[in-house]
Amino acid sequence: MLYAIISQDVEDSLEKRRGARPAHLERLQALQDAGRLVLAGPHPALDMEDPGPAGFTGSLVVAEFDSLDAAKAWADTDPYVAAGVYAQVTVKPFKLVFP
Repeated sequence: MLYAIISQDVEDSLEKRRGARPAHLERLQALQDAGRLVLAGPHPALDMEDPGPAGFTGSLVVAEFDSLDAAKAWADTDPYVAAGVYAQVTVKPFKLVFP
């Protein structure tokens, strides 16, 4: 089943994000390589592709996991969590309707 992992950043998270980004992307690449990643990306703090020093306010990952518990366990071990980037992470089932 698909699950949405919706994360909210702490204030001024940009430097923490930069430090943990390679490990974070490595895990996402592993999901993609396994054919389980639907989409992933950050929420820019400004209405533009590159928000510069304003940074990001959170992230969204939609991926396939065996269960809600497995999705939560994956989210809990994200390098952004360990680096203190996220203030809150919500994981919930997701039903893909389009495309």
